[in-house]
Amino acid sequence: MVMVCAKCAKRQGVGAKAVRRGLKQGAKRLRGGGRLRVVEVGCLGLCPKRSLTLASGASLRDGRLLVFDPAAEPAAMLAALLPGRVADAP
Repeated sequence: MVMVCAKCAKRQGVGAKAVRRGLKQGAKRLRGGGRLRVVEVGCLGLCPKRSLTLASGASLRDGRLLVFDPAAEPAAMLAALLPGRVADAP
């Protein structure tokens, strides 16, 4: 599961739904059709300038929130959010 801060997405003008779509498409390509749940959530408490805040279950377990450039590739975001669970692209 990946959580996208809706407030950060709105502030960057990308929209949480667009981020969700990109992550799901990237996961489909990288994981060979594996399912990924992407959830739009309220403020995660970390409000970076010109960036998006995302979290996964594993990152929250470790007490970490991840900050990404809105222009970052979904594959790079997924690799950081789900280390060891997303295989590298062929």
